[in-house]
Amino acid sequence: MASLTLRTQRSGLGFVAPGVIIVAVLLYAPLLWTVFLSFTDYNGLGSPDWVGLANFVEMFDDGGFLGSVANTLLWVAGTLLVPVGLGLVLALLSWNLPGGAWLRLPFLIPYALSGIGVGLIWSFILSSGGALDQALGTFGLGGPRWLVDAPLNTIMMILASAWQGVGVNALLFTIGLNSIPKEPLEAARLDGATGARLLGSIIWPMLRPLTTVVIGLSIVASLKTFDIVQGMTKGGPGRASETLALTMYKETFVNSEYGLGSAIALFLTVITLIASVLYLRRQLSSKHEI
Repeated sequence: MASLTLRTQRSGLGFVAPGVIIVAVLLYAPLLWTVFLSFTDYNGLGSPDWVGLANFVEMFDDGGFLGSVANTLLWVAGTLLVPVGLGLVLALLSWNLPGGAWLRLPFLIPYALSGIGVGLIWSFILSSGGALDQALGTFGLGGPRWLVDAPLNTIMMILASAWQGVGVNALLFTIGLNSIPKEPLEAARLDGATGARLLGSIIWPMLRPLTTVVIGLSIVASLKTFDIVQGMTKGGPGRASETLALTMYKETFVNSEYGLGSAIALFLTVITLIASVLYLRRQLSSKHEI
């Protein structure tokens, strides 16, 4: 019997082993290589030279890097307030509304575009002398330098990101709303709960599990923001609108500073992991308290 169990375990390991090897090669090996490079001076040629913590010291002494951190935090706040907030509002307005799915459809279409595509579209609209400036000019009005002045350029890019993300957030919230049992809603309405009271006492608590997922995904995505910024401003003017992901890209693939770029990548990975763990722990602990 013991030999049969051992053979079964070995057979199971044989089936699992290819997947484990693929994950190790494609995921963990690059991660370990990046961690190693973060402690070296390496330009992509020859052998890496060990420099210890020098890349991290240089990273935090760089004013442009600190600006990237500030811009990334602005992205996190803006992403939570605008696309997630507007997605929730759109879901609530179209929920149980005849033809509500058709109302949400136009907001879903931009989600099919790539981030670079969204960036190029909005760059055409917001660039100096672009579509928006020309439209304002017909009324004798002049607009600010949308993509030049900081932090206005970052705010406009967050709005462009919201244009792309509102629809899918609304769809996710609508799925959550449709999963709410009708009995508690009907009982609350019989007790006189309507509008904001119904939302705060019944709907919002029942949406909490899905809201945790939506906000968690938004935090991770905003910390890794790259494509829209690259498509709209390329981090400019200068480095005024860079995010951590764009700074990592430039240091690694433009300046060929693979060690410094790996240090930034490691810092971004740690920050993303910490933010995700803290957020999920807080949500789960609050759920247990309830």
